[in-house]
Amino acid sequence: MAIYVVLPVISLTKILPKASKGYIQKPLEKGVEHNPFAKRYRKEMRRVALVYPNRYVGGIANIGLQYIYARINESDAICERFYADTFDGLRSVESATPLSEFDVAFFSLQYEMDYFKAVEILKKSGFVGLKIAGGPCVMENPLPLLDYFDAFFIGEVEGYVEDLITAKAPEELSGIPGIYTGKEEKVRRVYAKLSKHMDREIIGEGAYGRCFLLEIGRGCIRRCRFCIVRQIYFPPRWRRRNHLPEVEEKKVAIIAPSPSDHPEFKEIVQQYVEEGKEVSPSSVRADTLDEELADLLKRAGVRTLTIAPETASEKLQEVINKEIGEEDVIGAAELASTRFEKVKLYYMVGLPGEEMEDVKAIVKQALRVKSLVRRVEISVNPLVPKPHTPLQWIAFGGDENLKDGLSELKKKLDYLRKETKKAGIEADISGFRKFAVQTILSRGDRKVAAMLEGASYRKFEKYLEPIDPELELPWDFIDHGYRKSTLLKEYDKIKKIL
Repeated sequence: MAIYVVLPVISLTKILPKASKGYIQKPLEKGVEHNPFAKRYRKEMRRVALVYPNRYVGGIANIGLQYIYARINESDAICERFYADTFDGLRSVESATPLSEFDVAFFSLQYEMDYFKAVEILKKSGFVGLKIAGGPCVMENPLPLLDYFDAFFIGEVEGYVEDLITAKAPEELSGIPGIYTGKEEKVRRVYAKLSKHMDREIIGEGAYGRCFLLEIGRGCIRRCRFCIVRQIYFPPRWRRRNHLPEVEEKKVAIIAPSPSDHPEFKEIVQQYVEEGKEVSPSSVRADTLDEELADLLKRAGVRTLTIAPETASEKLQEVINKEIGEEDVIGAAELASTRFEKVKLYYMVGLPGEEMEDVKAIVKQALRVKSLVRRVEISVNPLVPKPHTPLQWIAFGGDENLKDGLSELKKKLDYLRKETKKAGIEADISGFRKFAVQTILSRGDRKVAAMLEGASYRKFEKYLEPIDPELELPWDFIDHGYRKSTLLKEYDKIKKIL
């Protein structure tokens, strides 16, 4: 599939709107992107805005946005992109056209914290066209945004792009699978088959560097109890090797929730390595790394091995069903010691049944890895108990008593900051406020939209409390194809472990 784009803007400093706090107002610099084709706007064309209410580096590294952009520009319509740090999200990257001049706006919501910028863009731009939101946050629970968008697309949009861009009013979207306007009692999530991969993409300086994004799989075969991916992208699908394209770029970023679970992962990496490419997987499960794969990744130019144990506690591994034990992490570190410059480890705190000893185990595990590898970095975030997962009923912080849980969570994070600094371990330790907000927005209903207007999250702390499994949930109207009784059985297993 070819990519068609309108000619990019190089310098528009004089017409830049005032920037929002936290974002830089600037156009893309010359040479930042490589665009294989160009498409010029004509008056009869329907104009579609593709809005990513976060930074360019994340948006250009999103394979879903690449697909939508290409699909629209292959049609009779024209699509231009908007990023939070380019013209403050109010003008397009390609022509600096104000959002208000477009007919349709697609917003991609990847993270709950993006809601704030999305609402700001809608208000500042004065956009009055058709507003449609999609992405994983919409698939989990769109209710907090119901007052800001005309419709939501629940699912994977392949196959429905043309239907969405031809609609001129919300009522014209009726009947399109996956559409939710707030009036439907139920909506069934749609999914797409993975066919031949796109041949060309926009190449920019994204989160994976300057590279070609290669999606080899969608969904996940694992059953981690904290993760929403399995539920909202079920069934897991792999893209066959013969559906993968020839790549001209020097670097390939392999995209999937768990790339090394692909049955032909080694063969795929080997294929591109033999073609002289650098290959960078988004992550590797520690228990799938062996000498052969470690050697292959070194040949592929990988310098940092990224793995996600989530917890260093054997008991909590059983609780979250991650199945990455101490021996897996240390085994991966031993393999990394002679091959990679750095190991990055991802952890969570605020798990149900978590004690301070479990948190101390994170530092101990990181120190063991540091004794084997030259550089170690850890990233620690509080758990967000996501909708559609077996943990959706627990309190934020992991304790049945919310006040105690929040107090302990703060102590755990403070401990990790202090001890990692003392141990000389690079660490990114998050604060809990941002993750409390994420929890409220992911588990909330229409009322929590007040936070997007400036209300304190403390007014909505009830959404952080444990939820009675007997109650109806705000997101129960979304049919992701699983049975709620299945999640309840998993939830009961957690309680038995504890």
